[in-house]
Amino acid sequence: MPVWFWQKIQTVSRAFGIKMAVGSGILSELFPVSGVRIGIAEAGIRKANRKDVVIFELAAGSTVAATFTTNAFCAAPVHVAKKHLATEACRYWLVNTGCANAGTGEQGMQDALQSCDALAKITAVKPESILPFSTGVIGELLPMERLVGGLPKALADLDANHWLRAAEGIMTTDTRPKAASKKISIDGNIITVTGISKGAGMIKPNMATMLGFVATDAKVSQEDLHALLKSVVNKSFNRITIDGDTSTNDACMFAATGKSGVVLSPASPQWNVFAQAVENIFAELAQAIVRDGEGATKFITVEINGGNSSAECLRAAYAIAESPLVKTALFASDPNWGRILAAIGRSGIENLDTSRINIFLNDVQIVQNGGRATSYTEEQGQRAMAPEEIIVRVELQRGVIGETVWTCDFSHDYVTINAEYRT
Repeated sequence: MPVWFWQKIQTVSRAFGIKMAVGSGILSELFPVSGVRIGIAEAGIRKANRKDVVIFELAAGSTVAATFTTNAFCAAPVHVAKKHLATEACRYWLVNTGCANAGTGEQGMQDALQSCDALAKITAVKPESILPFSTGVIGELLPMERLVGGLPKALADLDANHWLRAAEGIMTTDTRPKAASKKISIDGNIITVTGISKGAGMIKPNMATMLGFVATDAKVSQEDLHALLKSVVNKSFNRITIDGDTSTNDACMFAATGKSGVVLSPASPQWNVFAQAVENIFAELAQAIVRDGEGATKFITVEINGGNSSAECLRAAYAIAESPLVKTALFASDPNWGRILAAIGRSGIENLDTSRINIFLNDVQIVQNGGRATSYTEEQGQRAMAPEEIIVRVELQRGVIGETVWTCDFSHDYVTINAEYRT
């Protein structure tokens, strides 16, 4: 579906008072990446008449980097993708939605391998050059006949301009596709970076609970690409949380096809320009997941400043961002600042001097030197909690380090969505 279609859905939904996600959801133009073609098919993996198989074809010679879930119960496709990436140059990413192929034992491993074998036979590449990815319900086996039957359809659909359709094809409980794209000029040459992501629930850092696929037409070595990916993931997908649950299927892929002819490395004068553009794309994709959190009505930025270390700032940030009491208060626009205070206090920061802590909701100071700010009124707090986007800023005043985490509120719909997920 074209970008305008999703924009229309958002406009009509808001007109009828239907809440879908936070923000407009308007996508900018998605630029094709030379050396990448994408095909999508409806295979009926879980539901009929919906896109659920996506194939990315990468040009020969592309370099590929990846990060995966840290969940010990990682899914069969995660095991296979890790092994294949370490064995052979990658040519295809094979993605299905509707079934996670996680918690499926040896049969799940065989199904993941079989999916690669089936695609390899059609495309005349080695099975090890194919990386499988699955998302959906945990504990159910892949319907292999349907999945394999969808492969020829997806291959026949290969096109460089299918990034948006691919974003639709990897959705589960997402209410809208997530994509970002940017062109940058390097010494008169144009480099493109485009990517998609999915995720709305079971979102927690340590790779965040999501799938992400990003590509550029710059030429970057595998070593440099992996280092860049690790850096930008740490500032994006590893800084989001919706419900504190780390998935079994997390994966984030980054490919560099080299088709622009521009060779980049950390020694290149324009490397920082390129790296910043990549970081911006990853941050946009990560924040889009939070904005589309299951049942979300608000997008929350949690800023912790004045810490002694990144680790202690993140402990405080996640204690706030993952507190059900804080998140439900945010949903209700209830400035119950005691819940934020309590979350910081139990975050595990050693030798925390609570008498130095200041807390702000947007521009309203609610806590001053560890207690209620003298200038604070309940009316100010309610006004600060009313917008769709809220910044919770905490000043620890014990160091110079700061960290930021993005989250959303908990609404009635979050419980409904997850209670009825399999029905």
